[in-house]
Amino acid sequence: MTGRPYVLLSCAMSIDGYIDDATAERLLLSNDADLDRIDAVRAAADAIMVGAATVRRDDPRLLVRSERRRAERVARGLPPSPAKVTVTASGDLDPGARFFTMGDGPKLVYCPSGVVEKTREQVGAVATVVDAGDPVTPQAVLADLAGRGVGRLMVEGGGTVHCQFLTAGVADELHLVVAPFFVGDRRAPRFVGDGRFPWHPGRRARVVEVRQIGDVVLTRYALSDRCPG
Repeated sequence: MTGRPYVLLSCAMSIDGYIDDATAERLLLSNDADLDRIDAVRAAADAIMVGAATVRRDDPRLLVRSERRRAERVARGLPPSPAKVTVTASGDLDPGARFFTMGDGPKLVYCPSGVVEKTREQVGAVATVVDAGDPVTPQAVLADLAGRGVGRLMVEGGGTVHCQFLTAGVADELHLVVAPFFVGDRRAPRFVGDGRFPWHPGRRARVVEVRQIGDVVLTRYALSDRCPG
């Protein structure tokens, strides 16, 4: 795709590759210093994307937390936080979720043609529901976002969304944080599932930064020529 938004994937995982555990409580993988780094990455984005399962399971706010960063965005003529984006296959979303109720920026929900009516009944009063075809592809979502003026998209998960963007070859940069412990439970979600990825033993991703942040380690990978550094 030409003219698509710059796509940055952000993920934290355990040493053995899990992004959560199998309990009802959310597993904290980052620390305060890394969460502040993520806040800065959010503040530099035009839109933040998570899958509908993440909206249901984690009820994220997806807002810029720092007052200084929020003020800097407003001074540039932007909303305090980026637009929020999700993709749903079923249309099963709660309009009372914090994704919809918190923040003044746009909320965009992409869904297959067959569930557009249902999705609009569910969340049409609190978000813009977009018919993204059937099946919904990362390429279709990116094309629509580009038409809405989104130049930089931050994808925060979960694993299914990350896998879709990676296997589609439309990711430019990956921020991967590793927490210093194991989960060791095959019922828990992993960073990505099975798929055919553009990066393999014959085509390695380029490492542009490795940084220790307290007790976690950040590795930044360049996944396309668009990634600086």
